[in-house]
Amino acid sequence: MGLQMEQFCATSTSDDVMRGVDLSGKVALVTGTSAGLGVETASALAAAGATVLMAARDEARNRKAMAAIAERIPAAQLAYLVLDLADPQSIRRCSEAVLSHWPRLDLLINNAGVMACPLQRTRQGWEWQVAVNHIGHFLLTGWLLPALLRASAPRVVNLSSSGHKYSPVDFDDPHFNTRAYDKWLAYGQAKTANIWHAVALYQHLQGTGLSAFAVHPGAIVTELGRHLSKEDIRALHTGTPQQPTLTFKSVPQGAATTLWAATSTALAGRGGLYLEDCRIGRPASAADSTVGGYAPWALDPERAQALWEATQRWTGTQFDY
Repeated sequence: MGLQMEQFCATSTSDDVMRGVDLSGKVALVTGTSAGLGVETASALAAAGATVLMAARDEARNRKAMAAIAERIPAAQLAYLVLDLADPQSIRRCSEAVLSHWPRLDLLINNAGVMACPLQRTRQGWEWQVAVNHIGHFLLTGWLLPALLRASAPRVVNLSSSGHKYSPVDFDDPHFNTRAYDKWLAYGQAKTANIWHAVALYQHLQGTGLSAFAVHPGAIVTELGRHLSKEDIRALHTGTPQQPTLTFKSVPQGAATTLWAATSTALAGRGGLYLEDCRIGRPASAADSTVGGYAPWALDPERAQALWEATQRWTGTQFDY
């Protein structure tokens, strides 16, 4: 199937993308499934017949979300996993549980994230946004690779954002130890890291059949924005000289590109791409007044590899695939 044969767009929904998709026998893990896009993504995958492993930090909320999906989809095959992406020990336990009970994993959707939060640090001293959005998913993906590589055509989908254009990763001071903390620069480099992780992962796993993509889901009102001030929200809705006005999507529209990345036959055999609006993203143009496209640094394979190596140093964990 040619890349232009699936006529999806910015307003396509999860139902549009998943119509006719059969995932019977497939196993998918989705992070951040206690609310928002994670719930919608898990629900759509379950409706298509996949066994869906729902991983989130808050066990009570995750179980509630799972129960709501089961009520809507009585045949849904669901399991919950406790996962705190700021805690490497929790990530390790979650990974070991998956490898023990589901030795083959077809889809990994790295959906969970935080945005523009006040300065916080993990026990390791990592800045919170890069820790949760990138480092946690880097470790989870690496520890789950044995299961992913048992699948015939596994896919890893990282949720990035057009916000990656705020900043590349600052390798000199990624955790704001010496420079003044800026929540948007921190968010930007974390979302760039999500893209570089997908690029480097695809490079490292060339020839194995694994595909890795980074996705901009669009602007959606979810709990991701819980740290935003009234001024932040006003700027997002009205625009600023630095940031054009956003067009907001519904949650089903927001999940559509993730699901397209996970299931589209048009993407078979491809990887290391930035996707938005259910299409392969294009380079951003300085003359373009929209928020579409990706920054000049986004798909840089050398910086993606540098981040891979840096993250291994930060975590003391090697993934030499």
